Amino acid sequence: MIKEGYGYIAASLTTFAFLPQLIKILRTKSAFDVSITMLFVFIVGLIFWIIYALRINSLPVLIANIITLILNLTILILKLEYDKKDQTTNSPKILNIKKNDSL
Repeated sequence: MIKEGYGYIAASLTTFAFLPQLIKILRTKSAFDVSITMLFVFIVGLIFWIIYALRINSLPVLIANIITLILNLTILILKLEYDKKDQTTNSPKILNIKKNDSL
């Protein structure tokens, strides 16, 4: 039972690490800085983790990855939605910095 506890702790920490990103996206209504490629690759990886957890009968791994999948699918949906809105409103999100300008 103690070794399962480590699994639940690890699963909780790594799963809920995505909450601040999701909250930021919801507050700012922008996911401009989020990489869509990273999201797709990560989501595919999560699907394989879920399959693996089912095969080895590991509840901590299964629960963590299902929750993480839901969080990341939400981030992906928001990214697609907000990027579409940004394109239609033509609101520039990138700073135009000239070569000789200093930060």
